[in-house]
Order: sequence, then C-alpha cells, then structure tokens
Amino acid sequence: MKLLKTFATISCLVVLCMLVVPAVTADDLNRKTAITFSGPVEVPGVGAQTLPAGTYVFKILDSQSDRHIVQIFNQDETHVFTTILAIPNYRLKATDKTVITFRERPAGQPEALRAWFYPGREWGEEFVYAKTRAVELAKEVNEPVLATPIELAAAPIEALKTAPVEAVDPKGEPVELAQVVEPPPMVTPAALPHTASPLPLIALLGLLSLGAGLALSVSSKRAA
Repeated sequence: MKLLKTFATISCLVVLCMLVVPAVTADDLNRKTAITFSGPVEVPGVGAQTLPAGTYVFKILDSQSDRHIVQIFNQDETHVFTTILAIPNYRLKATDKTVITFRERPAGQPEALRAWFYPGREWGEEFVYAKTRAVELAKEVNEPVLATPIELAAAPIEALKTAPVEAVDPKGEPVELAQVVEPPPMVTPAALPHTASPLPLIALLGLLSLGAGLALSVSSKRAA
C-alpha cells in the first residue's frame, strides 16, 4: 500500500512538471520580424514596384506543410504592402539572427528578395514570384526561380493556399523544385522531430497516475 502511495505521488508530480512548459509567444507563431533595408528591394506581389529603403515588419499569416503565406507591413503595422507565397527552404545550420537573402541583379537595379530565415530555425521562406516576373529574374540571375501562374498582386489569400508552384529556368522551362529549395535531411524512423509535442507523453503519465489512484482507492477500501 505504501508503494502505491509513493508511485501515485511521483506520477502526479511528473505530470505537473510536464505541464509547466514554456509559453509560446505570438512572435514565435507568426515569426514577427522587423527588417531594415538600406536600399530599394523588389518583392513579389507588387508588380514592377519596389519597396524603398526603410524598416518593414515580416509576419507569417498562414503556415501549411508545403507552403507558407508571408505578409510585409510598414514599420507600425498599419499597412500591408504585399502578401507573398513562400515554400519552406532548409539550411544546414540555424543562426541566432534573422537572415535575408537576395538575388543579385545588374548594377543599378534593386536587389530581388529571395528568402527569409527566422532566428533559431533551420526552415526558412523561399519566396515565389508571378511566372512572368520569375522568368525575367531567372534570365537576369541565370538560375531557376520559384514561380506561380497566378498574379500575386491581385490574388486573394485563399487562392495563394492552393496556387500551383514550380521552378522555372532562364529559358522559362519548368525544372525540379529541388534546384531552388533545399530538401530536408533524411530522418530515420526512430528519430523524433524537434517540434514533437509532449502532449502524448503527458496523456500517458496522466493515465498512469489515474490508474495508480484507482488502485490505491481499491486497496484502501479492502484494508478498511
């Protein structure tokens, strides 16, 4: 009986400890990031226009397994400049700082936004351009660019969630997405992802604790 009491007490303590997990902040969910550009930058979804030098706020609006939707706001978040479709892109080593990459273009032309990596994450956002613009960029930078046939500037958010995405080479021909985005490393079935939820373990411990409590109750009644 004493053993059952000890087991029940330990189980309850373990469950309580597991429930005290770090709080997930809003910034962790939408990856809100303030980014300052020192010069004009071309971004998808605003046609031939560019964002002038200044500070902008990047946020994840929607996150699905195979695509993300990113919005770019002005510094005080009162205006959305563009809503962008992005494909997850993997990097081998995460950094503790925000990383923005660009596609180098001829001198005198603004850099074209390519990808955004949030601090501490291996996965970043590889941005998708409207196909006509993607083909032009591919010719300028002589490498494949992610493209979609829909016009991003006028597309509703729901359309972005299902819009087809491909990679186009400088000739405008489709190529494998792997030529643009880095696939994730191979993971063995036994390995658990870093983002695995502790909820199943918590549930299991809760059931064990409940079982111990019932056993203790039955034992106490018999002893009486």
